[in-house]
Amino acid sequence: MVQISALRLLRRPGTRGVSLLEYSTPRHYSSAPLRARDDARDARAFFTTPIFYVNAAPHIGHLYSALLADALCRHHRLRVPSAAATRFSTGTDEHGLKIQQAAAAAGLAPTELCDRVSAQFQQLFREAGISSTDFIRTTEVRHRIAVQHFWGLLKARGLLYKGLYEGWYCASEECFLPEAKVTRQPSSSGNSCPVSLESGHPVVWTKEENYIFRLSQFREPLQQWLRGDPQAITPEPFHHAVLQWLEEELPDLSVSRRSSHLHWGIPVPGDDSQTIYVWLDALVNYLTVIGYPNAEFKSWWPTTSHIIGKDILKFHAIYWPALLLGAGMSPPHRIYVHSHWTVCGQKMSKSLGNVVDPRTCLDRYTVDGFRYFLLRQGVPNWDCDYYDEKVVKLLDSELADALGGLLNRCTANRINPSGTYPVFCTTCFPSEPGLVGPSVRAQAEDYALVNAVATLPKQVADHYDNFQIYKALEAVSSCVRQTNGFVQRHAPWKLNWESPVDAPWLGTVLHVALECLRVFGTLLQPVTPSLADKLLSRLGVSATERGLGELCFLPRFYGHPCPFEGRRLGPETGLLFPRLDQSRAWLVKAHRT
Repeated sequence: MVQISALRLLRRPGTRGVSLLEYSTPRHYSSAPLRARDDARDARAFFTTPIFYVNAAPHIGHLYSALLADALCRHHRLRVPSAAATRFSTGTDEHGLKIQQAAAAAGLAPTELCDRVSAQFQQLFREAGISSTDFIRTTEVRHRIAVQHFWGLLKARGLLYKGLYEGWYCASEECFLPEAKVTRQPSSSGNSCPVSLESGHPVVWTKEENYIFRLSQFREPLQQWLRGDPQAITPEPFHHAVLQWLEEELPDLSVSRRSSHLHWGIPVPGDDSQTIYVWLDALVNYLTVIGYPNAEFKSWWPTTSHIIGKDILKFHAIYWPALLLGAGMSPPHRIYVHSHWTVCGQKMSKSLGNVVDPRTCLDRYTVDGFRYFLLRQGVPNWDCDYYDEKVVKLLDSELADALGGLLNRCTANRINPSGTYPVFCTTCFPSEPGLVGPSVRAQAEDYALVNAVATLPKQVADHYDNFQIYKALEAVSSCVRQTNGFVQRHAPWKLNWESPVDAPWLGTVLHVALECLRVFGTLLQPVTPSLADKLLSRLGVSATERGLGELCFLPRFYGHPCPFEGRRLGPETGLLFPRLDQSRAWLVKAHRT
């Protein structure tokens, strides 16, 4: 999209000045629709990733965006099990000058390049377990219909006019840059060349006649929207950044390019000399996938949550909401923003040769392992660093040793020879702490564990609502450590099932530990679906008992019957998660021989 502040806008004679009265959208944006959306979200939710540009193969940053959306979507499905209550879209952005140039450089037709790279994204997302309900390609007929309808609506409302502009254009970023964002650096020939200050990509001074969107009219409505809903953009620093941008002048926005220069795109309706600009084209995908322009989209749009990288914040938090308001719609319900991944402290770059192939990582660390690493270590507020040793250390510690070791201990034939959920003894572990008696064995730390795990589902749900999935996983990991401490403290391997004194407490220790594992397995389903399925299947938990509505922890402690008590465990499934350092040592040895 074009940032007009970079340009000298030359209005044609007879064009009108910018006035808020020139179109039918209300002058003051009300936050009431946002409150209505909060109610709608309880029943329905629509999650989106950005649609990914097909000029290059996918990297771990693309996968991270998709995993964040996937985890949010899967968690919502645990809350609202109906398949009709959740939608989740991803896809590929296939128009624009960058694609046109990349295809020419590769000696391909644009459609060939788009088909090839889009297939790579689809394959990656299938392998990574991304549970999207729609994969949109902007070259699809349904999308062209949606974009041209949206364009016609803006034009009918008097929000588009033709004007001349000139400024620095960056093809790599598909946008115009203001003078302050352009610098000069020596080229290979020694000449000084203009480049983007932030990315280093080359820029070219461009002047042409295009269609302009009256973005300047929406500065105050956007401010009202954001001030009326502090959670509209999360995390808060990004919400604050957008409000800071809106303190400055908001110039009008070019939304088309000359077709003789950019032919690979959607033509402007009624004007074949112009191609709709790639960012307007791309943003409308969020409407296309819910049926726009047909009426069905109206029931889904108020529940929309965009998951985006911080580099495209301005497009999604200023341009897109303004376009929506101009078309008579509400801004998105939520915009969740995440930061980027570096590799060994350096930005990923093809020139540095350090771009990480996500499919290699899925093979090396397993699908669930790499999903867990990215979502456990990725903090939306700031950039996160990837390196091999960090992945191995985390997964061995938290999945193989802590969680896998706990499951193996509690289901081992030597400790649990009956292969069942043992009976919980209320006299050994009374619900009221501090009671004394010959049969009471529970200690203060044990009550602290029960309280921590009992409150864990609510804590995890709050973290998901606040776009802090890493904190949700941190909370689960903390409770896993507490549960291991509980088992270690009471050492069930030292107790005897044949002893009338030991047996009730031995069964209670295992019952509590298995109940904790059931909670952990349920809560890990959005992040590590296959591993969680393996864990819950080993515990004998059926498919209909894995939702959050069914997650009643340790009911016997609270005086209620437990449906799992006395039930046989599921079949042996082997190691929950094999240690990676041993696998890697074997691979190194095999390579050397």
